[in-house]
Amino acid sequence: MNDYITTYSKKHINPLKPDIDDIDIKDIAHALSLMVRANGHFPEFYSVCQHSIHCCEEALCRDLDKNTALLCLLHDASEAYIADIIRPVKKHIPHYSDIEKNIQNAVYSKYAGNIPGEKELKHVKDIDDTLLYYEFLHFTGEKLLKSEPFIKSNPDFSFIPFPEAEKKFIALFKILS
Repeated sequence: MNDYITTYSKKHINPLKPDIDDIDIKDIAHALSLMVRANGHFPEFYSVCQHSIHCCEEALCRDLDKNTALLCLLHDASEAYIADIIRPVKKHIPHYSDIEKNIQNAVYSKYAGNIPGEKELKHVKDIDDTLLYYEFLHFTGEKLLKSEPFIKSNPDFSFIPFPEAEKKFIALFKILS
């Protein structure tokens, strides 16, 4: 077996040692548009790509700078190369988190120009958690927190076919980069 995956664009990426030159925004958009949120436990398909778009739109509605909005768009990009593990399990697999962070930092370096600082990452996490709350509320009726987090955008959680989500992701990327 090889130590790499073959991406949608036919590039080879070693997830343990990602080469920044092999990271491709089209691979990220395509893969995320086909990946389902909540490990497939929502009653209908809702992609990681749609989630990332909604996070980006929330950052823009909050009048955060374009770079922070770009970070929100890209915050789950590592999943295009290593998939995801649900939060309750991920926290018990520290080596996985290191691998995920390494890929994510390579994506940020390539497309945002640097690895985000603590302040930027706090904005991204806050927005990511906010969207997670409203996604669960919409799809399952479950309130993950005792009080509703602040949200400025009005995300539409209805189904978007993967080619459409992929195109919207790329369009936002082009505007922000």
